[in-house]
Amino acid sequence: MKVGFIGTGLMGRPMAERLLAAGHQVAAFNRTREKAEPLRDSGAEIVGSAPEAVSSADCVILMVTDAAAIREVLFQKSSIPNLKGCTVIQMGTISPKESIQLQEEVAQKKGDYLEAPVLGSIPEATEGTLLVMVGSSEVQFERWSGLLRCFGPEPLLVGEVGKASGFKLALNQLIASLTASFALSLGFVQRQGIEMELFMRILRQSALYAPTFDKKLKRMLDRDYANPNFPSKHLFKDVALFHTAAQAVNLETIGIEAIHRLLEITVEKGYADGDYSALFEAVSPVRQQAGGS
Repeated sequence: MKVGFIGTGLMGRPMAERLLAAGHQVAAFNRTREKAEPLRDSGAEIVGSAPEAVSSADCVILMVTDAAAIREVLFQKSSIPNLKGCTVIQMGTISPKESIQLQEEVAQKKGDYLEAPVLGSIPEATEGTLLVMVGSSEVQFERWSGLLRCFGPEPLLVGEVGKASGFKLALNQLIASLTASFALSLGFVQRQGIEMELFMRILRQSALYAPTFDKKLKRMLDRDYANPNFPSKHLFKDVALFHTAAQAVNLETIGIEAIHRLLEITVEKGYADGDYSALFEAVSPVRQQAGGS
């Protein structure tokens, strides 16, 4: 199968490599070309525009930052006359409303559209163990679930277009909330002088424990957020999407507004491209030593 792959960043590159390893032909495009070039060694054709990626492709996979970027590459700066005979599979994190709008825009160009956002990060993308949530018709799911198994062993049909995007936002809200809560407890324990391993031993034995706590513990203790699997700026964007979507269905959003502000502080402190565990810098900043003579 010939696949156009648009968006070969942190997640897109290992996902494209999974397709190549499975024997699919891949035409890869990224707005920053050097991010696509490493795929050449794996057998991908590196193209210079979205129309080239779409040309003669059976499907186009989108793994870009947001809906604005999707429109830029597909509808604004491209000369794609139509998408007839091509299926667009949107796999990034966008809102349900945005996904439904994209479905309509793709249909106007005579193409087919489904959404398949994923839960997981670079290790899972590399290993093909992502959780793939699919918003599509049953017919579309049957046709494309084999391809989607390149990314995760059991793609799950959750409903029509919009439902999978909603699933993804709900899960990413938990990522942000759990991380912010853990950062606050961790900072409090440190400043109380409580033994860290004792705190973690009790936490691990309790119903309060989430595995993400141990995944982020060392980064927070070392205050080292380099080589992220998921950058702070992306979580900042996703929380903003969740906030808007939650307001649209009349949910109280005070809690997520506070977390969004903490992520904004994290970005302002220079950790936009660092791992999202840098939330710790907003919640528990390094205390300045008292000066004076």
